[in-house]
Amino acid sequence: MADEFTPDERAALAPYFTTLDGPVFALVNLPEVVKGALFARYSRSPKSLRRLFLDEFLTPEQREKAAGHRDDVELGDAGTKRAEQLYERVFFEYGDDSVAQLGGVHLACEGASNILTKVLEWGRLMAYLEQSTRYIPYDDRPGGRYRYHVPDELDGPLRERYVRSLDRAFDTYREWLPRMRALYETKYPRDPAESESVYRMTIRAKALDTLRGMLPAATVSNVGIYGTGQAYEQLLLRMRAHPLAEVRWYADPMLAELRKVIPAFLKRVDLPERGGAWSRYLAATRTATDDVAARLLDAAAPEPREEVTLTDFDPDGEVKVVAAALYAASTLPDDELLDRARKMTHAERRAVLDAYVGERLNRRHRPGRAFERTSYRFDILGDYGAFRDLQRHRLLTLEWQRLTPRHGSVMPETVAEAGAAGDWRRVLTESAELHDAIAVAGLPEVASYAVAMAYRVRFYMEMNAREAMHVIELRTTPQGHPAYRRIAQAMHRLIAERAGHRAIAAAMTFADHSAVELERLEAERAAERRRAGA
Repeated sequence: MADEFTPDERAALAPYFTTLDGPVFALVNLPEVVKGALFARYSRSPKSLRRLFLDEFLTPEQREKAAGHRDDVELGDAGTKRAEQLYERVFFEYGDDSVAQLGGVHLACEGASNILTKVLEWGRLMAYLEQSTRYIPYDDRPGGRYRYHVPDELDGPLRERYVRSLDRAFDTYREWLPRMRALYETKYPRDPAESESVYRMTIRAKALDTLRGMLPAATVSNVGIYGTGQAYEQLLLRMRAHPLAEVRWYADPMLAELRKVIPAFLKRVDLPERGGAWSRYLAATRTATDDVAARLLDAAAPEPREEVTLTDFDPDGEVKVVAAALYAASTLPDDELLDRARKMTHAERRAVLDAYVGERLNRRHRPGRAFERTSYRFDILGDYGAFRDLQRHRLLTLEWQRLTPRHGSVMPETVAEAGAAGDWRRVLTESAELHDAIAVAGLPEVASYAVAMAYRVRFYMEMNAREAMHVIELRTTPQGHPAYRRIAQAMHRLIAERAGHRAIAAAMTFADHSAVELERLEAERAAERRRAGA
């Protein structure tokens, strides 16, 4: 039933709700802590949300000012005191962590190394947007120096060598960027019918794609994050336990800024007996695992392998997906449906999946949760640049090994075609030698900053078939970077051929195995059409 509000109550509520009459409304002009507390209290009160806000969160003074249509009403302060009291009891004292999911913050994290960005982007329940080496050239020198991080752990001659080596890498990148653009302009001359801006952006992206492997992992980036209080708490606890000084240092300004918006959600982070104990636990388990691995595992270099290996899958997975697809349309129990699916002919199982998948008009039309019934685990040995892009997929399980030069590197063919192979190899050799010097000095984690992005890193991605459809179709689009396109294409082939799940692979109708010369061309054309339409 709809709430009835007096004229004075309506005046008090109006600044904070998008409508006062319907059953659906949004909250506006309220601090995150108040919005979260309102919803937390909502679950245990018979009152409607707007009535609850009036009765329990607005102070008499604020109600009086609003009723009198006073201009000095402090919108941002409404209900804050009440919200803080509620969180003190429900969240901090009782440990009801779920209420910390009800308030979120947009946070900008700038000047973070590409090592730090991977730490920032670890959590599943957050949203990230990162500055891209595909679209932004790193040839400028703001403040007189290139954009890379110098670790605090380095000092003396080793620090000086680090700066000299990275400066030379950036100098080489800067020198070759206009030459690489010129090569592509010669190789792919502009069609007179093509827009100058579309062509220019496409050629620039191609040159940046080609040369980004010269850049070190120390290259800095900007990251935008949106997350809940709970997600930020988990992130900060991990950062405080990290072996790198940059990561630990960065946690402090993040906590300070977050506390200006959602202070109640983050009270436990730096309390010695709460967040402090949690971070010590994370650091201790990491150190203990490193020690036992060093003791039990062979330190010899692994044998060369394919770029992508399917290491685990369920041979019966496709049958299980068929059974799961029938579940909601049936009254039978799960085990009986599975038995029925096993007895079906291949044509019958294919008919079930064809109906369940339907006619997909674009890659965003994905089938339902039945595709979550089976999963695939891929071991990948890809260059660090490709890893950076694939690591941001969140609804899967992903872990990576420390970045080193030991797995070799990848050089795009056009680097040699442009005559840059010698400079490329020199940059990568210096990168490897600097890494080894830092590691020998007892700083193996710090040594990763020096490693060029063309070097390969080992990581695994484990995902169900539904997420595999999303990853493969997104990362094989023609505008994608060649490095991660190649990895996603291999995943698709392995699902069909190695796992034998041909019907599941066939459902991924937007997996693109075409060869593309200018990856960004169609995307830039589409962007220009949208601009013209607007």
